[in-house]
Amino acid sequence: MNIDTKITHSLNDLIEIARDGKDFYAEAAKKVEDTELSALFIRIAGVKDELVTSLGSAVVAAGGKPADHGTFVGTMQQFYGKVRATLGDNKYGYVAELEESEDRLLKAFNDTLNDADTPAAARTEVERLLPRVRECHKIMSNRKHAMKAA
Repeated sequence: MNIDTKITHSLNDLIEIARDGKDFYAEAAKKVEDTELSALFIRIAGVKDELVTSLGSAVVAAGGKPADHGTFVGTMQQFYGKVRATLGDNKYGYVAELEESEDRLLKAFNDTLNDADTPAAARTEVERLLPRVRECHKIMSNRKHAMKAA
């Protein structure tokens, strides 16, 4: 696998997972009846969109084609989140599943950074975006724990 192909592969994995999150947040924002929570979901969906765009630009710069879809796991997680929200507390169900989505994205970013085979250009882009990923993860983790404790 040449370096451009490795960059494309590494970053496209992150694009797919970020797109899963973006789609899930957008869906949850429409379904949850709490306006403050809905606004938070819309804001974080916007962050995920920015991640997809930035990572896509890096893929194009490496001569690749950015992923244009999410993942099967993301689709199933979104489905499970809808079911969980329908059967239980709408707000907590979405927050809990979205926090898991954040866990998945943060792990993927960390795995990419920790992979010795990740090319420098991909590593630089991932390091640049990681603070935004960590911020969203922290927001949803704190929200989930606060709701659980309430």
